[in-house]
Amino acid sequence: MYDQIKEDPLYIMLYAVVTALAIMASCYLLFGRANVIAPEIKPPMRLRRWTAAFFASFALNHLWYMPILFDISSEDVAMIDLTGGLLDCLTIIPLVIVVLFAMLQDRQRPLWIVAAMMAPLVVGMVWSIAYRSYALQPIGYAYFLIMCIGLSIYMVRAVRQYGKWLRNNYADLEHKEVWQSFVVLAIIMLVFVIYASASEGVIYQYAMQVIIIVLICYLLWRVETLSDLSISQQQSQLAEEPAVIESEDVGNYELPQTIHDKIGALLQQHCIDTQLYLQHDLTIIQLSKAIGTNRFYLSQYFSSQGLTYNAYINNLRINHFIGLYHKAVATQHNFTAKQLAFDSGYRNYQTFSLVFKQLKGQTVTAWMRDTAK
Repeated sequence: MYDQIKEDPLYIMLYAVVTALAIMASCYLLFGRANVIAPEIKPPMRLRRWTAAFFASFALNHLWYMPILFDISSEDVAMIDLTGGLLDCLTIIPLVIVVLFAMLQDRQRPLWIVAAMMAPLVVGMVWSIAYRSYALQPIGYAYFLIMCIGLSIYMVRAVRQYGKWLRNNYADLEHKEVWQSFVVLAIIMLVFVIYASASEGVIYQYAMQVIIIVLICYLLWRVETLSDLSISQQQSQLAEEPAVIESEDVGNYELPQTIHDKIGALLQQHCIDTQLYLQHDLTIIQLSKAIGTNRFYLSQYFSSQGLTYNAYINNLRINHFIGLYHKAVATQHNFTAKQLAFDSGYRNYQTFSLVFKQLKGQTVTAWMRDTAK
């Protein structure tokens, strides 16, 4: 399959560009101190390092396969191809899984699972190299497909848990959610696997290099636009000790009525009356400290109301927006919905619009038109 691309100047140039891009992206994430893509965001350092390793593995992979592009014997091509497959099983494939895990910041998932998944593929590739045979290749493809299906099922469940964790701990979800990214990455990787497993013809080889460029650029953007939540997790561990409310067993999942009523009064006094909910990126840890309780009790309070923390804050902000709107109309002041949204605690108007439609069942424009009648 390599005969058609040997000594093809255009392909060799594209191949070199992809290799250089992977090296530059890896060096940028590994050694760069500033966030060039989104300067206002501090990305997770753990994710940065793993993604840098992933990009470096792409570069090493390309360097290893490079002799195939030139005039060498068929035996050497076979050995480079089989050894390259082993290197893929030891680097690229496990690293992309680790990068996906690292995007989920609710907890650190054990990496031994990745090693266990890759072990059969590594053993198969070692056998293939020892006997210089492609006999196990169909079995390897079948196992890899099953592994991808199992991983996809796991990631769907993990992303849903992560989304629930975000809504239970953060008022603002900008630069925190990842499910859209996993959908895009899944599509890119699916296309990549299709081309890799059916790599016949020049068009497939060119397409694979283009896919790698898209993957590198997308991952680089995703890493640099994802906020680091590790500090919040450290604060969460420190905020578990009760302050004002400390008489009940935190292992009881049903919040006692006395504590429930006390938290409701504290929220009214320290969050609603003071309009603390307008503070952008207000976490449940900060709110629990402000009202004098701990995160566990506060989470149980919202759960008993059938709410997430995110939904509670958004309800207060949308009601604040409605109040500002009626006041502006009554006083005949000039205003825009965007400005009122910003004054209601939202930095992103699109986020506000989505929340408003979800809570009110119609768009902001339609609601304002109906209210004016």
